[in-house]
Amino acid sequence: MLRALFALVLLSLSVLPQSAAAQDVADLTPLPGWEVVQTTHDFETLVERTRAAVSGNGLAVVTRAGPTGAAANRGITIPGNMVVGAFNNVFAVRILSLSTEAMIHAPIRLYVTENADGSATLSYIRPSTLFAPYVDDAGPALAEAAAELDTIFAAIAQDAAAL
Repeated sequence: MLRALFALVLLSLSVLPQSAAAQDVADLTPLPGWEVVQTTHDFETLVERTRAAVSGNGLAVVTRAGPTGAAANRGITIPGNMVVGAFNNVFAVRILSLSTEAMIHAPIRLYVTENADGSATLSYIRPSTLFAPYVDDAGPALAEAAAELDTIFAAIAQDAAAL
């Protein structure tokens, strides 16, 4: 009986949320087709500046998701991590008329990550990289739209990262 009780206690401990532990997460490193902008801003500041820069450059924040809060609710501390989806209806209708398949990449995501030193990084995959696989079928108009979006997302990153 004591052995069964001990086994039950061990089993219950294995399914309980972890105690307030910190989890190491590596700083983001650039990949092909990515833009990675290191900033001196802290995570929360960069999230807010990114939202403002999206609006200031003619797009809208249409999604926002991150695991940091849910992890904290489970007693796990992870660095700040937020994905902000940005797009607008003008580009949506335009791109949809060229390629239904390409719209899988809308909204285009901006990724805000907290670094080990407390600063934050803003990253995104260039729209021209995202839409490149569809250009052969959709034609040069899709490449033109992607190039316009490249310019807009570069401006968003510059505005968000500015001092």
